Amino acid sequence: MANIKSSLKDVERSEKRNSRNRSAKARMRTFCKKVLSAVDAKDLPGAEEALRQAVSVLAVTARKGIIHDNAAARHAQRLNAKVKGLALAHAS
Repeated sequence: MANIKSSLKDVERSEKRNSRNRSAKARMRTFCKKVLSAVDAKDLPGAEEALRQAVSVLAVTARKGIIHDNAAARHAQRLNAKVKGLALAHAS
């Protein structure tokens, strides 16, 4: 453990940021899982609404620097592909 006052403050700051980032990542994963569960249940309106919310949460998480912009785009793209696949299955 650090003994210098500034180092102690750094440790405190780091723990606070770690907690905040962990919470944001958990929120992001929860919203992504909502999309996947709606797709599995073949609930198209629910999946589309969940996708809209998940993309928003992904964008916020990326904007805050918790995940990389490309990672957020990749997650959004994959979720969108699943919802589109469900929409095509409903259409035919």
